[in-house]
Amino acid sequence: MVGLLADLPRKNCWTIAEHAGNANPDGMQHLLARAVWDEDAVRDDIRDYVVEHLGDPEAVLVIDETGDLKKGTGTVGVQRQYTGTAGRIENAQVAVYLVYASSSGHAMIDRELYVPQAWIDDPQRCQAAGIPDQVGFATKPALATRMLSRALDAGVPTAWVTGDEVYGADPGLRATLEARSVGYVLAVACDHRVRIGGASHRADALLSKVPARAWQQVSAGKGAKGHRLYDWAFLRLDHDGPAPGQQAGQHWLMLRRNQRTGELAYYRCSTPRPVPLAILVRVAGRRWTIEERFQTGKGLVGLDQHQVRRWRSWYRWVTLSMLAHAFLVVAALAEHTRQPSPPGLSPLTCNEVQHLFAALVARPAVDLGHRLRWSAWRRRHQAHARTCHYRRQAAWQ
Repeated sequence: MVGLLADLPRKNCWTIAEHAGNANPDGMQHLLARAVWDEDAVRDDIRDYVVEHLGDPEAVLVIDETGDLKKGTGTVGVQRQYTGTAGRIENAQVAVYLVYASSSGHAMIDRELYVPQAWIDDPQRCQAAGIPDQVGFATKPALATRMLSRALDAGVPTAWVTGDEVYGADPGLRATLEARSVGYVLAVACDHRVRIGGASHRADALLSKVPARAWQQVSAGKGAKGHRLYDWAFLRLDHDGPAPGQQAGQHWLMLRRNQRTGELAYYRCSTPRPVPLAILVRVAGRRWTIEERFQTGKGLVGLDQHQVRRWRSWYRWVTLSMLAHAFLVVAALAEHTRQPSPPGLSPLTCNEVQHLFAALVARPAVDLGHRLRWSAWRRRHQAHARTCHYRRQAAWQ
């Protein structure tokens, strides 16, 4: 954990072991691959820790996926697939995360690795990567539904769920939330179809039904450069009562318009009770918190820097990274609560807490002999790996 919070150029078993003063990375690799501990129980502890400090009945659960670019084909879940990390199709590993976001802060509380259908159809490949036999193919919305159900079953205080078009388009996810009386504001594509007035329409075709006076300027929350101001409007979808299979409550199509470019975005909303437009806008604005958590998770605690190939090792590395990240979030909040920043100073951020922790606590071993022994160890390992690669290449030819 101290290694994950340290200022290391890369964070993996090698660099963390060297930082800790170990003679080799065997202990760190054993921790991730073979040691007896329950990574799912630790995940639950992280969730309880976050809720203890950030808990709010009006909190928002945010779902999204992120990709880690990888080489080769042996790392669990890797294939050529679209990832927003690169903005194109790349060889990548994709996972879905759940963030708990309240007015006090936001942190990751759950994770699921996306395993493509091509992997599930190849049992030998799954066995080589340590994927349990009971794991079948699940879409990203199905993984998100699994995590949301886990959080709600555990009594996590929340009133809302938000996510992007991948999740807004999934009727199963929406139905699960409606059955639990949890409100949602989920983005949908322009060609997403909704029922209004007894007929089905594309979302963008309903723009003509919005009168000019219906648009309101509302802030979606504070950004780095001030309030994120957009024009918003919404249309009631259930004037004639809930659609077949739809739970009671209020259902809306919300539209967002960029004031400068005129670009439009669409959201399906469900509320178990009437709420003002400003509340729905606030929930929609919370979706960007998960992008911030991905950025800080990868940049500060090595969320994507693992060099593990197998199922269990991936879950363990990511879980420990989430714990390190949660510590930064809670530490920043605790310091601000204990001693608010004086005028002229911005509050402590996760970045600043990590910087201070690395400088004051996570100090590496500085013995010259230790550094030289690690240099020799790395060179021996690299030479052995290169020889193995050449032998394997010759065998293929």
